Amino acid sequence: MHIPAYAHDTIRAAALPSMPTSRQVGGLDCCLCDKPFGEELAAIPLGPTPTSGLFGCRPCLTRLITRARRARDTALAHDAERARAESAAWMPLRERHLARLDSVRQAAEAVAGLARGGDAEALRVAWLLVSLESAYAWVPDTPDPPASLDREDSELKDEAFRLDLAMITAREAVAERLAYHLINEAQPEEPEMCEEFECPEDCSGRHDSSDIDCGPDAVFEDLAQHGITVEKPEPEPPSPRLASLLGRAESEEKRPPLPDIEEHALAVLAHFGVDADDTDVLVSAAAVGLVAEAWREGPLDVIHAADDGPTDGEIFAQSVDLYRRARAALMAARDDGPGVLLAFVTVASDVDLPWAGGSRFALRTVPESVAEFVQQVNDRVWFTAEVMREQGWHAGLLHRAASAALKAPDHFGMPGWPGAIASVMERLAALDRSGAPEALTDLAAVEAALLEAPDRLGADALDWICRHA
Repeated sequence: MHIPAYAHDTIRAAALPSMPTSRQVGGLDCCLCDKPFGEELAAIPLGPTPTSGLFGCRPCLTRLITRARRARDTALAHDAERARAESAAWMPLRERHLARLDSVRQAAEAVAGLARGGDAEALRVAWLLVSLESAYAWVPDTPDPPASLDREDSELKDEAFRLDLAMITAREAVAERLAYHLINEAQPEEPEMCEEFECPEDCSGRHDSSDIDCGPDAVFEDLAQHGITVEKPEPEPPSPRLASLLGRAESEEKRPPLPDIEEHALAVLAHFGVDADDTDVLVSAAAVGLVAEAWREGPLDVIHAADDGPTDGEIFAQSVDLYRRARAALMAARDDGPGVLLAFVTVASDVDLPWAGGSRFALRTVPESVAEFVQQVNDRVWFTAEVMREQGWHAGLLHRAASAALKAPDHFGMPGWPGAIASVMERLAALDRSGAPEALTDLAAVEAALLEAPDRLGADALDWICRHA
């Protein structure tokens, strides 16, 4: 007689209310109803072994299993009802919190825009920052979902992260606006300069400065006037960090990183069929190169090989998600400067963030090489930003696009991706997919997802494709 696992506790509680008799232990009497076993009442062992321990009869065990099943079903129904009630109460709370995060983020972006523009007065911009900081301080802590729901809510975490980035941007924009406002207000009137500047007739004679470069040493001299002495660094450009990345010794004269980058990168891109004149294609290739160089190479191979490391499908899905983030950061760097690449670094090196494609993997679960991984992401994105600072946004794109053409010519985001997918679909069509994830049932939908957003298929489906196709 099969005794289901959910009935074990019920039978054990009924069988051991008191010390068993010798006849019950000897398999002569039922330990539940104490009736003697015979031809019409068979002994069913309850353990610990088939020949020793306690024994019960079929009618008693059937009755107890029925009772246990009813209790289990009642508990499951109660848990399901409780989960529905908790979910119904949680969702409005979650949506209100997301709405507050979104509203304050939009306000921060608007304040940053007004600070960068020239329409709002400087004092008004200062008050806008004060009111924005107040709204930010009133944002409550992220609420915790009930125990019956998923504890990891990536949308809540992502929205809070976006708000923090928007606040940093707004603070920087306001600080820059107010600093230059104070400097310009303190400037003496210089009517004699109006003719050179071709000023309008109603010019006050005060000519504002919007960009001032005091050089690398002025701050130390300025602090000295306030009685603060900070040792001035030795003038040895480029920095040792940059020199080590470039694989060259320190030089006496500062030279831009990767001289003649445009000439060499253009030749590489032309050889691999990447149209460097198409900005959209160039940015996509640069995003692929940034992910490949900063995230995919080196330490991630050690993490992948670990016993609890990510699967091929999880790496595939996460690389697609990071490609989008890298592309957005590179586009933003054109107008806001290379400093915005920090947003990509923050996500790519986050050891607690669950990966894309429905994966629950996070870097913190694998101790191997995580510190080296985070350092590599920081170093290589920093180097890309340094190239942009030294030679311009376009040169930085060319540098990373060339690395993508050499190392990842057929990755998602590259011109060769559609051809790679055509080959994959041929293999998939010829395979027996009876044991494949459900997401791979409709090949037309699979092809569309692979071309547009592979992570939409999920990490499990991508892993199956990696192993079979």
